[in-house]
Amino acid sequence: MRFSLFQVDAFTDTVFSGNPAAICLLTEPRSDQWMQQMAQEMNLSETAFVSLHTEMVHLRWFTPTVEVELCGHATLASAHVLWETGYLKPEEIVHFHTCSGVLHAQRTGACGELIELDFPSETVEEVIMPPSLATVLAVPITSSWRTKGMTYLVETDSEQTVRNMQPNISALAHLPVRSLILTSRATTAGYDFVSRYFAPQLGVNEDPVTGLAHCSLAPFWSQRLGKQTLVAYQASARGGILHLRMNDARVYLSGQAVTVFRGELLV
Repeated sequence: MRFSLFQVDAFTDTVFSGNPAAICLLTEPRSDQWMQQMAQEMNLSETAFVSLHTEMVHLRWFTPTVEVELCGHATLASAHVLWETGYLKPEEIVHFHTCSGVLHAQRTGACGELIELDFPSETVEEVIMPPSLATVLAVPITSSWRTKGMTYLVETDSEQTVRNMQPNISALAHLPVRSLILTSRATTAGYDFVSRYFAPQLGVNEDPVTGLAHCSLAPFWSQRLGKQTLVAYQASARGGILHLRMNDARVYLSGQAVTVFRGELLV
């Protein structure tokens, strides 16, 4: 049995930047255990499995340690692969059936260079920062917020603080925090805000570019800045650019993708 396997850098147009995702095109069913072992083998923040053996295109995402309910960069990378391989025509909209509902992807931009994802927005509520988390972060805290899924969104004083922060990952992994977003208003021209994302409890110490985090960041900064369209930069070592558009309870995330390699998985 052989499956096509790809590695795609998402939210970038340059290889070795953005967020890498492994994309496996399944032409036959595989067990949950097999997919988790495959994600561990790939050892990227996300490995996506696109099922092409059913009437509808199903999509699932795995970190090296767990399956997750939603992932932006691997969804964008999966759509990129379906168009690049000719499974879908460039003008066709991708409809991914997932555990988070049906997610849509389409080409946008003057020359179709962007891939736009239609994702649900996620609101945050302002909370008091747990002292243990504040100690681990060791940065100025302007405000602290939390999603229903126990992801903390922490606003800090400057872009430079976001870029320079070096968290204690080992300590963060032992706190009752699913994941952490650190963000501030941008001072670099062309961007509205910057962020970084950490999720050691999910097997991802720092995610290079996180679509899911921007489902919270987009409405957060949209309200603060009074803008419906935003440009965000995730300031990890690899870095990535996201174009964001708010529409009621939906966030439209757009970015580019580039294939690094393609191969054949021998099972």
